[in-house]
Amino acid sequence: MLTREVSEWLNKVKNCQYSFEDAMAEFEVLSKYLTIDELKMLKSKLEESYKI
Repeated sequence: MLTREVSEWLNKVKNCQYSFEDAMAEFEVLSKYLTIDELKMLKSKLEESYKI
């Protein structure tokens, strides 16, 4: 289950409120508290949002 902070970050990523660099910096901070499955899911969301 994702925390409120991760959900807010994900919404900002989807709405392009972060540059790619800022999104990755925040992802690095949040990743310490996530499971492998959550990380994989967020990675796919990042790829969708930034067309990596």
